[in-house]
Amino acid sequence: MSETPLVRIRDVKKHFVADRSFFGRPRRWVRAVDGVSLDIAEGETLGLVGESGCGKSTLGRVVLRLHEPTAGQIFYGDQEITHLSGSKMRPLRHKMQIIFQDPYGSLNPRMTVRAAVAEALRQRVSGLVSSEEEDRVGDLLERVGLRREHMRRYPHEFSGGQRQRIGIARALAVDPRFIVADEPISALDVSVQAQIVNLLMDLQDELSLSYLFIAHDLTVVEYISHRVAVMYLGRVVELAPASAIYASPRHPYTKALLSAVPIMDPSKRRKRILLEGDVPSPLDPPRGCTFHPRCPLAEQGLCDREAPELKAAEEGHLVSCHLAE
Repeated sequence: MSETPLVRIRDVKKHFVADRSFFGRPRRWVRAVDGVSLDIAEGETLGLVGESGCGKSTLGRVVLRLHEPTAGQIFYGDQEITHLSGSKMRPLRHKMQIIFQDPYGSLNPRMTVRAAVAEALRQRVSGLVSSEEEDRVGDLLERVGLRREHMRRYPHEFSGGQRQRIGIARALAVDPRFIVADEPISALDVSVQAQIVNLLMDLQDELSLSYLFIAHDLTVVEYISHRVAVMYLGRVVELAPASAIYASPRHPYTKALLSAVPIMDPSKRRKRILLEGDVPSPLDPPRGCTFHPRCPLAEQGLCDREAPELKAAEEGHLVSCHLAE
């Protein structure tokens, strides 16, 4: 894994209009992503975890410019892509791909596997004769663990795990360097999840891919990720190497998430931390630290007034908490 960032995002925000006034002016905003800064190095997997609705998937789509950012900067390599027009962004599309959560919904049920993968392939390579195109599609299917003869079938003829492999083949067809894997195993049987995760890791080693791996299963994230970012209500509250996050979490929210992870070894089990209340609405996030209404350590007059910065608790381990020490 290289230390050079392939993707950089700086203070990125994405706010959606929740409702408008009688005259059509925005009146309230959903702060889905509210000031996130991250680096993803070449060949690195950055895991992104948090409860449903915390902004993980929105952030992934903003990084790929599938959603326009409200504020902030996005860099791919040395090039800022934050406000590139569609025509200027098009040459970069093949370098930045996405694997969706629903492997069936991302495939056209009326297209054969050959047609679906070839459609993506043509975005990168044009002018192939039919036999050359078929050979390349077959190679891609074999690379993701399917057989060449599968290209004649339709999506409904495959299992969920096989459909996700087809989705991965489509993403690989354009020779990407960076892939957002948006909950790629959450819709799959547990018995299949490990196979897909191992496939992604093998492809990373073989092709030097970089991943933003979005998931809610903390065990899987620990297994696949080099570093882990924990999101809460649109913000990153902790960022560290995976080993450090799981061995010595610093943020109270991270500790609560990890306390719910089942561990077979009784000597390593954590005391369960139950958070009170529900996640606040991104329409009206709490003042100060957004986690303070649910935090068992919160101090009145500090946590409810001043938003903490994401800063180093130790080398390589960043945490956004007044009381992290």
